[in-house]
Amino acid sequence: MVKKILSLFIITAFIIGAFTGCGNNGQARAEKPEKVTVVLDWVPNTNHTGMYVAIENGYYAEEGLEVEIIQPSAGGSADLIAAGQGDFGISHQEQILYAKTASNPQPIMTIAAIIQHNTSGMASPVTKGIKSPKDFEGKSYGGWGSPIEEAILKGLMEKDGGDYSKLEIVDIGTADYFTAVENYVDFTWIYYGWDGIAAELKKFDLNFIKLQDIVPALEFYTPAIIVHEKLLNENPKLAKKFLKATAEGYDFAIENPEEAGKIFLKHVPELDEEMVIASQKYLAKEYKADAPRWGEMKKEVWETYGDWMYEKGLIENRLDSNNTFTNEYLPKE
Repeated sequence: MVKKILSLFIITAFIIGAFTGCGNNGQARAEKPEKVTVVLDWVPNTNHTGMYVAIENGYYAEEGLEVEIIQPSAGGSADLIAAGQGDFGISHQEQILYAKTASNPQPIMTIAAIIQHNTSGMASPVTKGIKSPKDFEGKSYGGWGSPIEEAILKGLMEKDGGDYSKLEIVDIGTADYFTAVENYVDFTWIYYGWDGIAAELKKFDLNFIKLQDIVPALEFYTPAIIVHEKLLNENPKLAKKFLKATAEGYDFAIENPEEAGKIFLKHVPELDEEMVIASQKYLAKEYKADAPRWGEMKKEVWETYGDWMYEKGLIENRLDSNNTFTNEYLPKE
């Protein structure tokens, strides 16, 4: 009798354990993280730190996401996201405007600004004597042969009373800023958060002309986060979860730039630590700047720059900003 009771107990325990195990496996399957791919705009740099922080600090994991950050193999991220080759992408307003105003608009939407204001401008060694766009006359500019460069240079010079025909434009390809201005040209276009900070560390004196200080329409979002419209329609919760965690990453980088820089270096160890930390300290003031929350965008910034590009003949059609960007998926203030 005792053996029968013991046998029944063992069988019952086994059955309960089996069902419990199934339940746990089911729960594990339900809690399996959702894989997400982010396509960068270029090589990893401090513009992207908030996302690496969100990975390292577990912010994505808390939202049930497993995020992989990849570099584009060729072309811009807008093309890749539009083709379904990634879930989220890092782009910039110029590229997005081309994509959205073409005769066959690409199905992408911008959902967050990584940096609130345009931090780029024309930089030259102080020894070149270039203090304003009029001083571009008789000088050489090094770029990569884009129509947007010519339009911006011409716009800057015209606003300052300069003669654009007296500027020489040279294609310097992938030459870095310091190699370019020391060997080939007088000035070029840089983002201060990287090359400007590098110049400070090198004690390389620059004259820096921020674009929007001369032509206000050249205030634009660069970089920004884009997504395929299909993802927003079919899985809006994913976009919200991704931005919630991403915003946490950038908020952390704003409050803790040095620690954030060290986290970034864990993922991109080939970069110089002093340079990364200095860049993070600069960008900590730029990610959110005067916006009420990280990522928020303004309609007038999209439309003003869009109108400027249209008037300069750089885009085929006028921009419909309502079909280009949204703040809807950002976490609440």
